[in-house]
Formats: sequence, C-alpha cells, structure tokens
Amino acid sequence: MRIVLIGSGNVASQLGLALHAANHNMLQVYSRDINNATLLADKINADPINDLTKIDYSADLYIISVKDDALKNVIQSLPVLEGIVCHTAGSIEIDVLSKFSNYGVFYPFQTITKNKDIDCYSLPILLEGNSETVLMELHKLAKAISQNVNEVSSLQRGQLHIAAVFACNFVNHMYRMADDLLKESNLSFDLLKPLILETANKVMSMAPSETQTGPASRNDMEVIEKHSRNLQSKEPYDYVYDSLTQLILKANNT
Repeated sequence: MRIVLIGSGNVASQLGLALHAANHNMLQVYSRDINNATLLADKINADPINDLTKIDYSADLYIISVKDDALKNVIQSLPVLEGIVCHTAGSIEIDVLSKFSNYGVFYPFQTITKNKDIDCYSLPILLEGNSETVLMELHKLAKAISQNVNEVSSLQRGQLHIAAVFACNFVNHMYRMADDLLKESNLSFDLLKPLILETANKVMSMAPSETQTGPASRNDMEVIEKHSRNLQSKEPYDYVYDSLTQLILKANNT
C-alpha cells in the first residue's frame, strides 16, 4: 500500500518501521516539527512534511498516530481524502473520522517506546472499519506485520484501554513507588526484578485471582499493621498501601 504517516512519536515510529520492513511504500511522514518528521522519514524512505496542506492525495492509507488530545485538531486540519484514514488511539471512537468516506482504527495494543524494538509478530493489532471493504484492507495490512489481529468495536476498545491503564500504567507507577522506598534504604530495584518476572509469568497461565499473594491475601493483620505504622508519615505511600490492602481483603471475602 501507499501510506502517509501522520505523526512521528512512539507508535508512529514503530509502525512506520514495521510497515516499511513489510515492503509497503511509505510516502510521507508528517510532524509539526520538521526535524522529527525527517528523523523518521529518513529511516523509511519517505518525504518529511510539517504542513498538512502538502499531504499526498494519492495514498491508499493515511495513519494518524498522534497524542489523543491532538487527534481532533489534526482531523479537522486534513482535507477530504479518498484513501482510507485510520487512527491508532485506544480510547477514541471510530466516528471521530466520519468526515471521510473510508475510515477505521488500527490500534497496536502494546506499551511502545520509540527507541526500543518490539516483537511485531505477536503484537496484538485491534481493527475497526466503517465498512467491510475498509476492514478487509486493514486486516491485510495488519497481517503483514503481526499474527495477532482482532476485530474490536469502539466500546470494547475503550474498556480494554481502561484495563490496560490498570495492568500497565498503574502497575508501572507501583514499580516507581517501590523504587523510591528501596532508595531510602540504599537498596537496588534489581532485587525486585525476579519477583516481578515471576508474578508476570504466573498470570500467563493462571487467572489473576488465583495468583494473589502477600499479607492481605493471607489476612495477616499483624504484618499489615506493621507495614501501615512504617508508612504512617509517608504520603501517598500510606494511602496507596491501605487502599489496595482493603481491596484485596474485600476481594478475598467475596
């Protein structure tokens, strides 16, 4: 396909590289900052642009991969295009693209960092289209870079995005809080890494409800109270600890 990539951030960069490696013709990369557009465009043999009025009208597909709060402004700035226009946002409905005749969603469901390679082969790509034709074209494109392709509605995708915040973003912040606590005692976060890996490995084959461990899961109130006293003057660690402990205790009693 002849593709224009609108965006040059984490998701746009990884998608651009994957699609280029799959021999798709990357025509242009757009970014408000021409330097950012050029950095990615040079890697995928595309032309950099920083003006949406210069967009190539001949493309088969336009992938809008920008921050969620910038998406509507980018869509409003685009001319009416004949090719398929899709966005890559997890929490935004398909209908935001309804000014176009052919539109959809091409959502790579993964935490993505620009300079860290990802395993595209197993990368879940979630699709939605405003017609069967659009869906079929997006499905062919997705299968060129991944073997894990699914059709998911806007409602389902929104719920999945919320779940991902709990499972990824919130968990990562817990890592950060744990790191801060360890630094107070001159201990390395590396000590937690085997524990983190084992916890993650367990949920690959067991339900999270079956893998819960720790003092709250054992209803060990003596240890819980000791932890709470230790954290008494450490906001917000005390609040987070007490809140999550109560949630686990409640879950165990239902």
